[in-house]
Amino acid sequence: MKSTLVLVLSSTAFLFILIVFISFYLKRAARNDHPDDIESKAQRHDEEESVMEDLITFSGGEDLTISDILDAPGEVIGKSKYGTLYKALLQRSNMVRLLRFLRPVCSLSGEEFGGVVQLLGCIRHPNLVPLLGFYVGTRGEKLLVHPFYRHGNLAQLLTDGNGESHRWSVICRISIGIARGLDHLHTGLQKPIVHGNIKPNNILLDRNYQPYLSDFGLYLLLNPTSAQEMLDASAAEGYKAPELIKMRAATEETDIYNLGVIFLKLLSGKEPNTIHEKPTTDENSYLPNFMRNAVLDHRISHLYRRGSENPVTEESILKLFQLAMACCSPSASLRPNSRQVLLKLEEIGK
Repeated sequence: MKSTLVLVLSSTAFLFILIVFISFYLKRAARNDHPDDIESKAQRHDEEESVMEDLITFSGGEDLTISDILDAPGEVIGKSKYGTLYKALLQRSNMVRLLRFLRPVCSLSGEEFGGVVQLLGCIRHPNLVPLLGFYVGTRGEKLLVHPFYRHGNLAQLLTDGNGESHRWSVICRISIGIARGLDHLHTGLQKPIVHGNIKPNNILLDRNYQPYLSDFGLYLLLNPTSAQEMLDASAAEGYKAPELIKMRAATEETDIYNLGVIFLKLLSGKEPNTIHEKPTTDENSYLPNFMRNAVLDHRISHLYRRGSENPVTEESILKLFQLAMACCSPSASLRPNSRQVLLKLEEIGK
């Protein structure tokens, strides 16, 4: 009886010691796997933050909430390789907003992305589309929130054949507004921002045909591959400065080139990628087909002279045309800068 009791006690003691030993070993192993230092804490903090949804708001978007954005019924109004653009009605405020969804695989991540968002969110100018808010979801999805402009964009104005697009006052208002917005990006900030994608689809209009440049700095939010695809898509539509054949990054000078193409489009009403080539031996033969044909097209000189409702002189049209051609110079160093373009437009529009 005594020997049995001793055996039981011995077995119990052995099991207790074994459990204590295993527990101690597991705790020590856990500490070795996750050392309690600053680097590991920061890494775990970043991992926790990466699965948390967040909303950052800027001036004009202070009343936005995550529910507003996620519950808003949206209509797709644009698509690209790097994202989708929605027209969304916010239920609580009954406000219409533009929501730009950026595909996680195409955008930057981490602190670099956040820094660019903060920079773009602080930019305010009467001719630039402001960033009202930025949402990041639990799976890395990103949404940029902008105002919605009910009058559409410049591409729609010109394509629809609206008689307003032939009015000299409207042409001057749009041209000057675009130049003012671009000049603010190039000279009005602590560090200049290259737009990188100026084209009619990215020039939004209000009911008074006041223009608002959108998508400025968007390429800064994309990874290098997606940013290059955006530039290539713009080039395919006819907005490609000659130097981009050799260099890949957009510059202030390539912005000016695109601005010149916009001016020529306002004057001629033609798409740069739909003009058929015409044989020519004149001094402008280096120009892309769209611009070369604009030079040859004598209708430019009187296209907008439509009576007293549209007073304009041939001299004014010629000056805008000459400015457009200067902006489209094949040599980037010969193009005027944004401030020079703006001053010349204001002189023409007087």
